[in-house]
Amino acid sequence: MPTRPWLFALIALACFGSIASAQAAIKTQAVEYKQGDTVLEGFLAWDDAQQGKRPGVLVVHEWDGLGDYIKMRAEMLAKLGYVAFAPDIYGKGVRPANMQQSAQESSKYSKDRSLMRQRVEAGLERLKSNPLVDTTRIAAIGYCFGGTTALELGRSGADIAGIVTFHAGLSNPTPEDAKNIKARVLVLQGANDPYAKPADVDKFEDEMRATKVDWQFVSYGGAVHGFSNPKNHDPEHGLVYDEKADQRSWKAMQDFFAEIFAKK
Repeated sequence: MPTRPWLFALIALACFGSIASAQAAIKTQAVEYKQGDTVLEGFLAWDDAQQGKRPGVLVVHEWDGLGDYIKMRAEMLAKLGYVAFAPDIYGKGVRPANMQQSAQESSKYSKDRSLMRQRVEAGLERLKSNPLVDTTRIAAIGYCFGGTTALELGRSGADIAGIVTFHAGLSNPTPEDAKNIKARVLVLQGANDPYAKPADVDKFEDEMRATKVDWQFVSYGGAVHGFSNPKNHDPEHGLVYDEKADQRSWKAMQDFFAEIFAKK
């Protein structure tokens, strides 16, 4: 029988695919929990093929609540070898359907930072209770509203290794609380973000300079708000996806994690 190189290539590809599937078995699960009397529903993602404890990453949602985008990011983190938990800040079933509802819901927490902290702290405790998580190696990341929330978690004095924010709101009614931050901080912003103007950036950097926090601030030229989310195509409201900024910021996060999670 004549040799068919393409047949061997197909067999090899199929075998490689089978091996890859065996090596990565991403599992996801909706997780119901509480903060006080409020029922919350988070989203958990992990690689079931991986053995032993591993770092945990809290992934805080945007202002439109815990939806497909944040779940996608959680799964991406699981593929990188982390246990990812997306906490529910708003409450089970509270999922804004438009910008007006998102603004209304997120403002409740922007105006009540104590409640914001309580909700994200409940998510952190849920992540720490997972038997797969190495509780000495935990980070919190957040997008937009979630970035603000991740910073508030740090200002609460949470004992975590790192905080990464993507196009976050940088306002802080209690800048003196920055001294409570124990984590290393990486802030990833669009240079043209209309919701984080130069004056806001200056205030945030002054807040950090007044502390001993190990912090970094990266500004992506030309990028506006929401640069990491492919669904954003709204120049009128300053929300536009930027592929380069998305890829660069994700890489910056991975490098940051490699540093803070390195075993000594």
